[in-house]
Amino acid sequence: MNTLQKPTVNAWHLQVGKQVCSNVQVALDREWLVTNGLGGYASGSLVGATTRSYHGLLVASLHPPVERTVFVTKIDEEVTLPKGRTLKIGVNEYQDGTLEPQGYNYLDNVTLEGDVVCFSYALTALLVLEKRVWMEYGRNTTYVQYTLRGTIDNDDDASFLTLTLVPFCLSRDYHSTTRGAEDWHFIVENQRSHCQVRADATSPLYHLIMGTNVTYNRAGYWYWHVHHRRDGERGLPEEEDVYQPGTFSLQMTPGMRASIVLSAETALPTDFGSSAHEDAVQQALTRHQRRIRQLLIVADRTTNTLQTDDPVQARLVIAADQFIVARPDYSLKDGVNWTTGLPLSPNRKTIIAGYPWFTDWGRDSMIALPGLMLSTGRYSEARGLLKAFASFARDGLIPNRFPDGSKEPEYNTIDATLWMFHAIDRYLNVTNDWSLLKDLFPTLVEIIQWHVRGTIYNIGVDPADGLLYGGAPGIQLTWMDAKVGDWVVTPRHGKPVEINALWYCALTSMESWAVRLSTDASQYSVLRSQVGKHFAKRFWYEEGGYLYDVVDVEGVAGKNDSSLRPNQLFAASLTHELLSEEQMARMLQTVTDHLLVPVGLRSLDPTDSNYHSHFNGNPTIRDAAYHQGTVWQWLIGPYIDVYLRVHNDHSALRSLLLPLVQRFWVACIGTISEVAEPEPPYTAAGCFAQAWSISELLRCWLLTK
Repeated sequence: MNTLQKPTVNAWHLQVGKQVCSNVQVALDREWLVTNGLGGYASGSLVGATTRSYHGLLVASLHPPVERTVFVTKIDEEVTLPKGRTLKIGVNEYQDGTLEPQGYNYLDNVTLEGDVVCFSYALTALLVLEKRVWMEYGRNTTYVQYTLRGTIDNDDDASFLTLTLVPFCLSRDYHSTTRGAEDWHFIVENQRSHCQVRADATSPLYHLIMGTNVTYNRAGYWYWHVHHRRDGERGLPEEEDVYQPGTFSLQMTPGMRASIVLSAETALPTDFGSSAHEDAVQQALTRHQRRIRQLLIVADRTTNTLQTDDPVQARLVIAADQFIVARPDYSLKDGVNWTTGLPLSPNRKTIIAGYPWFTDWGRDSMIALPGLMLSTGRYSEARGLLKAFASFARDGLIPNRFPDGSKEPEYNTIDATLWMFHAIDRYLNVTNDWSLLKDLFPTLVEIIQWHVRGTIYNIGVDPADGLLYGGAPGIQLTWMDAKVGDWVVTPRHGKPVEINALWYCALTSMESWAVRLSTDASQYSVLRSQVGKHFAKRFWYEEGGYLYDVVDVEGVAGKNDSSLRPNQLFAASLTHELLSEEQMARMLQTVTDHLLVPVGLRSLDPTDSNYHSHFNGNPTIRDAAYHQGTVWQWLIGPYIDVYLRVHNDHSALRSLLLPLVQRFWVACIGTISEVAEPEPPYTAAGCFAQAWSISELLRCWLLTK
């Protein structure tokens, strides 16, 4: 049974019950995620098997928020009862389909306690082993804490059992896989309860640490042909070898805790590995829970609500936190260690677009900022993010994305910069922080000037109608950005509908801001009026009762794309000035009839000849379908905005949003995926945790109050 309930620590429990956990095929399709505020994370399937190469208990971000490196993929557990019976409660899937061991037989439930994931294993009718996993905020460190509860059978001769931990290790980029070799042994230095591991002499060092009452037994061999079923479904390498450096064993009695610390930090607290080890780990858990409580308190004050009244809002606030991470200025402080830490100040934040494979994208960050940061009261972090992205402006554009490593930011986007104007407007409306506007205004003026005179990728204003156009061969500029080799699947070159809605709103904001700062607003007023005059004339498709997706396609005047897509919603969700009430109502009805599904909106009308009814598959299949029918869950946000403009009825909002809330239990527990299949049962797909999916659900959920 799936449940959402209040725990004693004033966070919120989300539980997946025995019905799912004991069905291995179903449980292998469910995942969990915890994060560390740096871009690092821990993740796996509910039953413990790594179904992706991206899974791991310690996936560290070595140059936050990028350079994610998989160090520890998982830990299998073996429990030896007093009379010698051994229970293997791990699960591994191998290339030939073998599942061994079959620890899912003991898994009773999985619970999210705030953002700490807890696995409960029923060892006997009277004895339960709990396994909690969380990460230290601001550190590349994962805690795995075991607690034994209940009683040992009176018929047994001893009052304790033996717990053996079997860690599996790697050292690789999270986008790659490893092939082992008989003559390749990791370099392992162990001091009883403290192992230092590295793949070879040039690889990063990491630590596996337990308390003093532990026996370490060196192993040093490979587990061959581990199968990653999710990667195989995506047309990626699906087989990997993992290294087992050794095992940790200790005796446990009911009520006792035993913890292993996995860390890629260069310096660690001296309590780790000492007689005070368990106390230090418990303090880390208390510290972690205190931080989650504080996030909820701040969100309470922001929305004038009580989380005790709304577990959904609380869960969304907690989920939002996973995407807000550090992007430190390494020119000021280089390196990461426990003693000095990273500069995790609010003015150095960014937003991870999605786990497990995305980093931070300009477009995603700006779209997600209102929900993730403003709806949760994280104003100083929003301010820092806006300043940081504005500082990267070049030729009138902010970056589309920051690649891994030291590569230069990519600027192939027409909409990220315009979404920044919207994010700034939302921020100012909430905070009245006019000092930020004063700081950013010269950059914003320059951005508008670049758009008027033209910038890279043929982005510029058409003086005939004031509309913004863009497009260059082989370049994808809008959020519909799938590309296979040289094939841009949805090029949308010309004047896209949502781009010009955003352009109008940016000009409207600049006009208002210029007046406030007592500077000349006339140029923005003239441009805005020109766009407003021509928008509906150019985009309204009377025969269809909706808006063209792109006008002047490929620069050909009067050549319009009548594909029915959700992009047109932004013409009414961002402003009420571009369309008449009748046009908004007709458009909304058409979108509802053809694109709306319970978990979001299709990206293309199913009657269109280019519609793809299936998304999952190899990269070519996925990218061909990505914006040609695939359901995007974040689009429920603009849909609800337009719904409220047309109907002014809040009573129906929860019924529209509850199918998305149910996604908490469907893919990655406690969060929402990137996309879904366009046909029933709308299987979750893409990134298992997506920033703008959570952001728009949270923003809209608050509208139901």
